[in-house]
Amino acid sequence: MGIGGSDMYRQQILDHYKNPRNYGEIEDATFTHVGENQSCGDTIKMDVVLDDEETIEAVAFRGDGCAISQASASMLSERLPGTSIEELREMDRDDITDMLGVEISPMRVKCAVLAEKVAQDGAEIYLGERDLDTTQTEGDDPDIPE
Repeated sequence: MGIGGSDMYRQQILDHYKNPRNYGEIEDATFTHVGENQSCGDTIKMDVVLDDEETIEAVAFRGDGCAISQASASMLSERLPGTSIEELREMDRDDITDMLGVEISPMRVKCAVLAEKVAQDGAEIYLGERDLDTTQTEGDDPDIPE
């Protein structure tokens, strides 16, 4: 990718950070989950609404943090509607970096994937497959470099 393309994606990240899409709260969400990146203080809380076939209908988020974490949450909130809960669970770090369109340094990967991990953990809690209060981007996750 040439410099022009990279600049375009950087502008897109800044736009999503300054003008986040779907920022807010959904009162009657199917599930709500919160996560944090303790290494830099990012926090994201996501509300997800599922239809009867467990396809995502709507996503809202709120939180605070760096441009990468907040832009990633905003972009993901636009991408997820129409996605099945299984497709969400299958997403990985590469899906997020492709969505962002720029190279993410190893130190910033935790920021970039926070929203994805919050949504995935929330889905697993909803399905009864996980018991977790808060997602952390620290620990034993093979998708997140230490």
